[in-house]
Amino acid sequence: MRVPFWIASLAVLALGACATDGAQPAAPAPLTPTEQYSIEVKPAPEELQLAAHANGLSPTQISALTEFVASWNAGPRGQITIKAPEHGPDPGGVYRTATEARDFLLSRGLQAAAVRIVGYDASGDPKAPVRVGYMRYVAQGPRCGQNWGNLADVRSNETYAEFGCAVTANVAAELASPEDLLHPRDMTPPDAARREMVIEKYRQGETTSTAKDTQANGAVSSTVGQ
Repeated sequence: MRVPFWIASLAVLALGACATDGAQPAAPAPLTPTEQYSIEVKPAPEELQLAAHANGLSPTQISALTEFVASWNAGPRGQITIKAPEHGPDPGGVYRTATEARDFLLSRGLQAAAVRIVGYDASGDPKAPVRVGYMRYVAQGPRCGQNWGNLADVRSNETYAEFGCAVTANVAAELASPEDLLHPRDMTPPDAARREMVIEKYRQGETTSTAKDTQANGAVSSTVGQ
């Protein structure tokens, strides 16, 4: 007995639905061999803990804050938060230490908008510190050297197993600002004076580029040996 076409079609569709029910789509294959490795950017909070002193910052704490500012200047320069403990140490010492820490940061060139003081619950701990910190990021590359395979086997003309791993790991190690992989940097303000000068020269039909430097002409010496 011949089975009608529409019944056979329904059977095929039913089998296909059973086979794919609950299955997750496979991740797309990398377009190039180097794309099989990636750089992971992770948050790594930088924090300095200062004991609350009734007399304010100690010389040791000032030295630690100096190194803290140097580290902040070399990084993304994110917002610095000074967390003052509440319901713990002496409020007078906490206030003196936190405000002097803020004044010290401002004296080192930080803008007032980049530093803020907030409170946190110390839960009765009399030794709870004043926390000075900001958010920074670190780049973590792949671990290479795990599966090299036979590098002499070139019959298939395919890349070896860890092709591109070392390049990706080196890029991760050389990144000065890993957060650049998360979002683009803010643009610096334009040079209005330079822009006005270039437009004026353009209107007058003059060359808008800067004067040529004789040290950058790349000319070969014309001295002739006798």
